[in-house]
Amino acid sequence: MFAQSTTTPNAQELAALDDQLSNRFIHLDPSGYFIIYIDREARLICAEHYTNAINEKGLAVDPETGEPFPCTGSLKRTPTTVFQGRTAKELGIKITEETQPYPISCLDHALYLGREFVKAEIALTTGQPYIQD
Repeated sequence: MFAQSTTTPNAQELAALDDQLSNRFIHLDPSGYFIIYIDREARLICAEHYTNAINEKGLAVDPETGEPFPCTGSLKRTPTTVFQGRTAKELGIKITEETQPYPISCLDHALYLGREFVKAEIALTTGQPYIQD
C-alpha cells in the first residue's frame, strides 16, 4: 500500500493508487450487476440492472442455467430494470431510495457505482467518452 504523505499527491500518484486498488479481489454482489452508459441525445446517465447468482467458486452465473457468464461480451440479456438520471446523485437516489427490493446488497458495490455515476456525469457534461471501469 502507498505510504501517506503530508504533500499533495499528483495525478500520477493518484492513478497508480487507483490501479493498485483495482487489482484487489472483490466479492460479486449476489443482487446483480449494472451496465452503465450515457445517452447523450437524452442527456441521461443510464444504468441497466441484471440479476445473477454466485456459484461456489465466486463466479457470476446465469440464475436460470447455473452457467458462468462469458467474459467476451457476447452475452445478450434483458435487464431487469433500466435506471436513468440527469446527475449521479439523481441516479443514485432512484436506485437506493426509490427501489424495493434494493438492487444492491454490498456496500463496496454501492461505492463503486457512486464513483462510476460521477465519472459518467463528468463525461456527459464535458463531452468526453465514458468507459465503465
